[in-house]
Amino acid sequence: MTNGGEVQHGYPHLDTARAAITALYRRLSADGIRAYAASVAPADVAFSDVDDLYLGTQRVAHALVQQLRLPDARVIVSFRDMEQAANVELTAGPEYFIELNNRFRTHRRDIGAALAHEITHVLLHRLGLTFPGTHDNEILTDTATTYLGAGWLLLDAYREDRDSSQKLGYLTPEEFGYVLAKRALVFDEDPRIWFTSPQGYTSYTKGRAQSLRDEQQPPLTTAGWSGRHRYAKDRRYALDNPGAAAAPVAPYAPYAPYAPYAFEHLADGLRVSFPCPTCLQRVRVPVRGRVRARCGLCASVLDCDT
Repeated sequence: MTNGGEVQHGYPHLDTARAAITALYRRLSADGIRAYAASVAPADVAFSDVDDLYLGTQRVAHALVQQLRLPDARVIVSFRDMEQAANVELTAGPEYFIELNNRFRTHRRDIGAALAHEITHVLLHRLGLTFPGTHDNEILTDTATTYLGAGWLLLDAYREDRDSSQKLGYLTPEEFGYVLAKRALVFDEDPRIWFTSPQGYTSYTKGRAQSLRDEQQPPLTTAGWSGRHRYAKDRRYALDNPGAAAAPVAPYAPYAPYAPYAFEHLADGLRVSFPCPTCLQRVRVPVRGRVRARCGLCASVLDCDT
């Protein structure tokens, strides 16, 4: 896990984060995702300056192991000087060794955030879920940490003022907010009550707005007037020009640019594909007016006007 330097903002990793959400659903299933319905409670990861450093760290690590449903994992935590914020040694288990940067000895409020990311590495290692390339794999880890109920700690560790800044993880603050909002919509949570960082709160608000845009794209009936107008023009063009209809988009294409919808001509007529707003898996439905579709991956029921 990295920390420090100038804080990047915006959504440069959003396609990878979206692919990571899809990958989680594909690996864990919708029922498996629902097992993480409760986020880790602030009280379970609170760390007071009067707490014993090692006993407190082990207590927080145990809470995060339970949150990530790793009952057999024994996490041994040590501190040392290093450039990174934290590091984990991934072995066959049953013990996993995590190293934290020595600065956490005096910045104890953020120990939970650092441990959450590293313990998620353990979970993904056990699941055999990985993305190619170190950077994309770290984006996967941040996304999984957040979507499975421990990543609000990472966003809460983001603090920035005129003289200094701190951010843990590889997602931008707004991307953390986006993934956290995706989770909140599924489990009807309001994580804003947990934030102690004003910058984390603001970033969640921005990310939530971005997430809600996914819920308002045509052909979903929640799309706004401009989106429906654009969709109608594109549909007419696809109907009038069969050879010009967009090529089919793969149901799961890691890092593919987000396409709100795409038309394709099949033997039984024109179809439209679009990302499920919950799991980002692409859903295909016939172009025939009002239809109700069920996502085959997360089982979300989607009202559409195709």
